[in-house]
Amino acid sequence: MLDVLTESISRTFTIAVFVFVMMLLVDYVNVLTRGKLSTVVGKGRLRQYLSASFLGGTPGCLGGFMTVSFYVHGLISFGATLACMVSTSGDEAFVMLASFPGEALILFGVLFVLGVAFGWFADALSALFGFHYAEGCKVEVLHSQEECRCFDRELVWRQLKRVSPERAFSLIALMAATFAAAAGLLGNPAAGDSAEGPERTMVAVVAIIGGLLVATVPDHYLRTHIVGHIVREHLWKVVLWTFIALFVLEVGRQYWDIESFVRQHAALVIVMAAIIGLVPQSGPHMIFVTLFAEKAIPFSVLLTSSIVQEGHALLPLLSCSVRDALTIKGMKLILGLAIGFVLHALGW
Repeated sequence: MLDVLTESISRTFTIAVFVFVMMLLVDYVNVLTRGKLSTVVGKGRLRQYLSASFLGGTPGCLGGFMTVSFYVHGLISFGATLACMVSTSGDEAFVMLASFPGEALILFGVLFVLGVAFGWFADALSALFGFHYAEGCKVEVLHSQEECRCFDRELVWRQLKRVSPERAFSLIALMAATFAAAAGLLGNPAAGDSAEGPERTMVAVVAIIGGLLVATVPDHYLRTHIVGHIVREHLWKVVLWTFIALFVLEVGRQYWDIESFVRQHAALVIVMAAIIGLVPQSGPHMIFVTLFAEKAIPFSVLLTSSIVQEGHALLPLLSCSVRDALTIKGMKLILGLAIGFVLHALGW
């Protein structure tokens, strides 16, 4: 049991390093470009579907929140919003990229195509179902668009001379991750026990990149974006749910042949993935990401989970139009189950 606990903690922190730095890079680029990512949304329906699906495909919450903001202000259609929610995987996308990057990119591509196609289909049926724009709601994107003064040498030197507790703690944590990777305590989560030089080097490089960003960003950015948003709103949940999923999976394997159960009850597992996907929050879906990384479930189950769930991107819409939010969830449930069973029948 101690070995299982140690292995779960090691792999959780390995994933946490990747997730933290990737979240930081996404937020950093958004601020550096002053939020110009939002300008990709156009007036034409096809461009709306493509843009919204692309925004949904960007890891994390930013693309989903932007799309909901556009929708509740009448700037995009219901179908475009649905396209975004189909293509997004919430914070789980970061863990997928850290655990199985090749398969994750394929999954994101499939979700993008499904989002565009299903968004168009939903708008084609809008008259029949009476879809409408949500009104009277203002959804704020969580990331402010202030000018970034990162890598201002004078500012950086002044901040390092009077280093804040948040910056000091973050730098120490990332330095510890670098040394732990060099010592072989952390490695590529996709490699498991076989993680050797290249994987450890990757973890160290990622941690160093994160350290450079943390060391050079302004204090406001550090407090508001890194600590206030990334760490307090996202990272701790990812770490907690990843550890729970890994620990439960490893303990379960000692008493239960999970792989055989999935092979014998694949249809039931697809239904379970779809039902859990209804939860409008990042976290519970992590079990299917972990199972796929361990090659315990087929692609059809992961795709079903990814289609139905969208992290917490839909939560702002619930406060504006419960009807629209539930309609999106219902349509995604039908699509996820249909696609999942088709791929299961094809042996995927």
